[in-house]
Amino acid sequence: MAAKTDAEVIIDGKVYTLSGYEEEEYLQKVANYINNKISEFDSNDEMRKLQGQMRSTLIELNIADDYFKVKDQMKKLENDVEEKDKEMYNLKHEIVTKQCDIEKAEKVIEKLRAENKELLLNKARLEKALEEQLLDCE
Repeated sequence: MAAKTDAEVIIDGKVYTLSGYEEEEYLQKVANYINNKISEFDSNDEMRKLQGQMRSTLIELNIADDYFKVKDQMKKLENDVEEKDKEMYNLKHEIVTKQCDIEKAEKVIEKLRAENKELLLNKARLEKALEEQLLDCE
């Protein structure tokens, strides 16, 4: 388990000490995200006029909205990966099946080549025998 980290961060102009098992850089990144959300919120004139709990609640809702959107996107990506994994499995299975078919076909080809060679030898023998018989008849 990682050691506990304390980091001083500034959020909305106030200094906070965050503690966690993450690196200080990560804790600063979280604080920066919150500051960006606050800045985003404050860039809207109507929202900047809100005070206290209403302002905080709307910022929290905005952050929660981001969280759920990312969570949904992650779920879609996981489903996509799962589908791609299934597709890849099926393609690998198809490749193995085709390789087996190729091996069987190569064995059949080899057998047919051997049979063809044997037939050509028999043909040559028969032609020679026929030729000898024809010569004997003359």
